[in-house]
Amino acid sequence: MTSTRSFIDEITIEELEADPYPFYERLRKEAPIAYVPALGMHIVSTKELCAEISKDDTTWPAVISAAGGRTFGPQALLNTNGDEHRNLRDMVEPHLQPSAVDKYIDDLVRPFARQRIAEFENDGHADIVAAYCEPVSVRALGDLLGLGDVSTEKLREWFHNLSVSFTNAAVDENGEFANPEGFAPGDRAKAEIIAHVDPKIDKWIVEPDHSAISHWLHDGMPEGQTRSRDVIYPNLYVFLLGAMQEPGHAMATTLAGLFSRPDQLERVIDDPTLIPRAASEGMRWVAPIWSAAVKRAAREVTVGGVTLPEGSIVMLSYGSANQDENAYNAPTEYDLDRALVPNMTFGGGKHACAGTYFANAVVRIGLEELLEAIPNIERDETHEVDFWGWGFRGPKQLFVEWEV
Repeated sequence: MTSTRSFIDEITIEELEADPYPFYERLRKEAPIAYVPALGMHIVSTKELCAEISKDDTTWPAVISAAGGRTFGPQALLNTNGDEHRNLRDMVEPHLQPSAVDKYIDDLVRPFARQRIAEFENDGHADIVAAYCEPVSVRALGDLLGLGDVSTEKLREWFHNLSVSFTNAAVDENGEFANPEGFAPGDRAKAEIIAHVDPKIDKWIVEPDHSAISHWLHDGMPEGQTRSRDVIYPNLYVFLLGAMQEPGHAMATTLAGLFSRPDQLERVIDDPTLIPRAASEGMRWVAPIWSAAVKRAAREVTVGGVTLPEGSIVMLSYGSANQDENAYNAPTEYDLDRALVPNMTFGGGKHACAGTYFANAVVRIGLEELLEAIPNIERDETHEVDFWGWGFRGPKQLFVEWEV
């Protein structure tokens, strides 16, 4: 076995994207807080330490990764603290509060889910990620934001291209981006987003409506004023990436987990009230947002037995935390009957995901509709389930089949 320092020094982004689990399993055992040269920052890999740091906003204020900053720009939720962060949460949260979500979520998600299923249910087979999970996810958020005139495929393209940019995190020995060209897809997506949304903002400024972006412009602002586009766009990019990605990949991951336990899949199909529990375990098993939260040490601090100087940057790996052997029995297995232990899929502390309730509702409704319409669904075993990603993780494809 290579030395701890050697295996950390030699890891590459490509290896993490393909399969981060062996690397993080060893980190949890040998170096729960470790500086990773390929990323230019410290990685926190255990559930205990991720939870401790995520809840301490005084010692550990939030920052954004270098690649995230390059992708989203300043004034994104991920990069704010204190009053600035609270103001941005107040901007985005009204549409995401449970009481608000419950009023609109069925009408938002079910009709499109049923329409999408009708397009392929007589085929007897599908890549369920491309045919259903991602489309339902992006359509739900796109319509909520006020982007109903953007095609589903264009929304999928935008979030995939923003993801390529956000996860282009590799740095060289000088701390410079190892692949500057890797930001080009995100830059193209942002240019298209601005070109499409700018005229809509012009209209929403004088004619507000019920869309989320319209509310972002107006809510909490003095009479006659609206928020700057310099605030709207960075947070729109955050939503178009993380909030669009998470429900779709959570649906696909949950299905993949249930396919690994056919008896549990049968129980969920027979009793749809088990779907929320099945989805929660799916998101623990493979966290859709695997590594994205970043913190900066406000002072010299000792954590996990490691003393870090002021200004040290750490990335909290929630996907690794959810696989922590000290928190879960047999964590690499999907198990619907696992004891209910809180996981870190949606983060923690003041920077926990604002859209937790919304995302869970989209996943629940999406799976309800799919399993009711196609109760004999099963995995097409002529194809492997190919998970990919380290910042965001989910099946690239998930081929399924059923008798028509």
